[in-house]
Amino acid sequence: MTGFKISKQFHFSASHRLSELPEGHPCSRMHGHNYVVDLELAAPVGGLTKAGFVRDYGDLSAFSSWLDGEIDHRHLNDVLTDRNPSAEHLAQWIFERWIGEFPELVSVRVSETPKTSAEYRP
Repeated sequence: MTGFKISKQFHFSASHRLSELPEGHPCSRMHGHNYVVDLELAAPVGGLTKAGFVRDYGDLSAFSSWLDGEIDHRHLNDVLTDRNPSAEHLAQWIFERWIGEFPELVSVRVSETPKTSAEYRP
């Protein structure tokens, strides 16, 4: 898409345990990460608000509050009860939860470490 993109980063800490892995795989044991979530929003040329925004960054405070209240310092297996809480599934789950509130949302990237990330972009 030609146009404009914005992104904002959010942080939380949580534990998880991944199933369906070979015996002895380190991710099959309960462990935790300091996660980074990047929301990317976009608008086409001519699609900015009157103020010149894709979306006002202040509107994203609702996401930050939700993240702090529902996910931060939780065990993700207790939160994502319908899927294995991998970074890939977490990115998809967040996207599906927030696309209704932020129709400009085009992707969610979840990083478990500074060197790894998974992105969901339908």
